[in-house]
Amino acid sequence: MPSTAVVPDGAPAVSPDPSPTAALVRALDDLARVQRETAGRLARELDLPRASFGVLRLLDRCGPVPLGDVASRLRVDLSVASRQVSHLVDAGLARRTVDDDDRRARTVELTADGRALLRRAHDLIEAMSAATFADWSADELTAATAHIDRVAAAVASSHDPGAASGRTASTPLSRTEPVLRGAPTA
Repeated sequence: MPSTAVVPDGAPAVSPDPSPTAALVRALDDLARVQRETAGRLARELDLPRASFGVLRLLDRCGPVPLGDVASRLRVDLSVASRQVSHLVDAGLARRTVDDDDRRARTVELTADGRALLRRAHDLIEAMSAATFADWSADELTAATAHIDRVAAAVASSHDPGAASGRTASTPLSRTEPVLRGAPTA
């Protein structure tokens, strides 16, 4: 049962000794918050909306993809993905092309400027990550990565019936380029 102690702002405090799953959820909330803050900082340094950075990273990982796949992989509505892609197209960071097999379908891909911006972002992420994890050993980083991947897979499988078979909205398409580890999400 949660504690009824009162915290300074008047809100009831949560039990100081939550269940292990409640502690994990709280830690994930904290991680999501600092990821948003870090992504916002990175986006400001790149002079780019935070949401656009996620689309750029997706296009970098997957290569040219249909707009519907952008929406599916980002787990957003098609209209949201379309607005984000339009911003990138207007900024010259991505381009839409007509699919040769289906003239109604549009494919989205990075431009040279988009790839250059991602290289700059990668350099910023590497510098931020190196400073943040300077005291961590390679084994600690590897173990943390494995745990985070496992948590992400468990959460994704609880929301996506196809996840148990390995077919999720976040499964990479055809390219197998490495994902930027430690990069903030959008």
